[in-house]
Amino acid sequence: MLNKTLTMAVAIGVSVGAGSSAWSSALDDVMKKRGLTQKDLLAAAKTYTPTGGRDEYLAFSSGGQSGQVIVYGVPSMRILKYIGVFTPEPWQGYGFDDESKAVLAQGNINGKEIKFGDTHHPAFSETNGEYNGKFLFINDKANPRIAVIDLHDFETKQIVVNPHFNNEHGGAFVTPNTDYILEAAQYPAPYENEFVPLEQFNDRYRGGVTYWSFDKEKGRIDPSQSFTVEMPPYSQDLSDAGKFVSDGWSFTNSFCSERYVGGIEKGRPPYEAGCSQKDTDFLHVVNWKKAAELFKAGKGKPVNGMDVLSMDTMVENKAMFLIPEPKSPHGIDVSPDGKYMIVSGKLDSHAYVYSFDKMMTAHDAEKYEAHDPYGIPIVSLKDALHKQVAVGLGPLHTQYDSKPCTVFTSIYVDSQVTKWNYCTGKVLDKLSIHYNIGHLVAMEGDSASPDGKYLISLNKLAIDRFNPVGPLHPQNHQLIDISGDKMELLYDMPLPLGEPHYVVAIKADKLKPAIRYKSGWNSRTDTRSKFKARAGREKTVRTCDGDNCTVEVFGTVIRSHITPETIEAEVGDKVIVHLTNLERAEDETHGFAINGTNVNLSIEPGKTASATFIADIEGVFPYYCTEFCSALHLEMEGYLLVKPKGYKDVEGKIVDGTTYSKTDYDKQVGTNHATQDVIDSVVKFITERNYTDFAPVKELVDDAVAQLGFASKWQKDSEASAKSGDYQNATLQAGQWWQYQVKAADIGLRAKTYLEEHGAVVVK
Repeated sequence: MLNKTLTMAVAIGVSVGAGSSAWSSALDDVMKKRGLTQKDLLAAAKTYTPTGGRDEYLAFSSGGQSGQVIVYGVPSMRILKYIGVFTPEPWQGYGFDDESKAVLAQGNINGKEIKFGDTHHPAFSETNGEYNGKFLFINDKANPRIAVIDLHDFETKQIVVNPHFNNEHGGAFVTPNTDYILEAAQYPAPYENEFVPLEQFNDRYRGGVTYWSFDKEKGRIDPSQSFTVEMPPYSQDLSDAGKFVSDGWSFTNSFCSERYVGGIEKGRPPYEAGCSQKDTDFLHVVNWKKAAELFKAGKGKPVNGMDVLSMDTMVENKAMFLIPEPKSPHGIDVSPDGKYMIVSGKLDSHAYVYSFDKMMTAHDAEKYEAHDPYGIPIVSLKDALHKQVAVGLGPLHTQYDSKPCTVFTSIYVDSQVTKWNYCTGKVLDKLSIHYNIGHLVAMEGDSASPDGKYLISLNKLAIDRFNPVGPLHPQNHQLIDISGDKMELLYDMPLPLGEPHYVVAIKADKLKPAIRYKSGWNSRTDTRSKFKARAGREKTVRTCDGDNCTVEVFGTVIRSHITPETIEAEVGDKVIVHLTNLERAEDETHGFAINGTNVNLSIEPGKTASATFIADIEGVFPYYCTEFCSALHLEMEGYLLVKPKGYKDVEGKIVDGTTYSKTDYDKQVGTNHATQDVIDSVVKFITERNYTDFAPVKELVDDAVAQLGFASKWQKDSEASAKSGDYQNATLQAGQWWQYQVKAADIGLRAKTYLEEHGAVVVK
């Protein structure tokens, strides 16, 4: 509140200490020139994050048709990362190195490489209904798949393909302890991979929900322990899992429960007409714990390698029933205490609040108003409903506030957010947004203890909000302050990547991402790479089986060189390059790209990454580091030399373009000693302070010591060459000695700055 008060005081010219008049005058001038109001300045103050500052929350947004996940900070709304998931992402080398290609290949369908994904619903792993910051799951609507992203390093580790569905929208949603990840079918289709005419829609087409079993120790989905619950050929949509009193139950809504099949081509009205005739659709209520018991008891039927629990089996065991819900719903959201479920329908102006206690009382007593055509019992709306609240035209999705009974619902047609009380049914506030809101997200709004504070409106249209960039406009994520009684719009953020559909937001301090890997690490399998290399032990191996030859490189990268600096092959050879990043310093990533080969690696500190390709044409192909990593970044280079088949090497040797003398050697050595004096002064500063109390500095010191070890080796070589009178090599070796000194000095100065900025004290 103090910062807010001071900001407003300065903005309106109130005297607040020395120099306030000058500040007030300057702010007045800026406001006048830019046409800003005091309200604008307050909004800016609420979102501004100063240089070096961190956000309180991180938001993970689906990337829509990009097939990626977008990470940004709240309240700054600064984009921090795109995570490659279902499609290649060049900056991270995702889909370009062998390791990530193997992950993408897990998502192949019917042996076909799928190059497109439509990400929709991200979900965090949970413990007792609280986000634990360990994993993120995301679905692909177009090609029903679920991906696992490890938040230890923000990398995709696994993709699983649904064996039963041909399309889905409702994924991913997790149970309160991440035992299962829910993925619901959307457009019904036969489970079997065969043609079935639309005339058999009612009998052969099916919906369903897959319960993917998650192995929390391995951090991977286990398909062998997963199963699908068969559902009628309604279009299932979104899901949520119960909490606390409703734990063990899951809820999935639906649309087109009319089971209408369109076909303008055959003279029938379109789907949108036939799928919106009834006043209500069906909410599916499933006892997933009972379903898991039935699966383990062998009550399922294997279809395409995964068991399906039939509707009959579920009904016989009282594990599934239906409740009418507003038509064309898009979202079922369980309250933090698990006692209530809220559903809104796009073609209804009301939000329906269901009571778990009431619906279970009816179900336990087998008090049903009817059964659907597939024999599933239906609990009446009046026996399950707690409240029906008029919230606006086109309500979609609801998020929970930290305040009791308070929720926010997106209103698509009205382009508004409605704040209301689901206990009393009273509407508390409405805020216009821009434009046509879809989902919305509150901070930790899907968890057992929402934080409130901020709400983000995920708008489908931006229209006139940003500079024109052609017919395809960005999406607009609008940040809203919900800390007070009235909602306040703070910030517009254009998102120019895919159609970001849904977002989840987590407190930043729950995330503990690594800043480096263990040396020689395969980040996709989270194991030590068998292709790792160490400094001084790099090698290139050529093997042949008849006319089929392979050149395999076990190399390293470090500021500012790639080892090896020359790779030789013949036309037709398979070339496999494994590179290990030897850096230990934070943020010292190296890249590797080879002209004409589509090789593009991102090699973070400690990581080993590989690339395989065929040297199909002869020529000279430069390779280089793609990440600007040091002052000699441009010199971090090498050559792939592809010779004609059977080429005989010419006699001769490489001639240096410049000749060096003893004078040159002495000059270089003088520079080296002067550099060492700087290093010694930095070492003295660091070691006199409590640097071991600062983990990042300790890692930097370890890295600097390693660099000086390399420098020492080159110093010895240089001195030996000089002693023999070979000043050409002595000078070049002294230059390499100096390069390692420069790297050590760079790291040391970074450590020194860190200690100065973080309050290190002198150790007495």
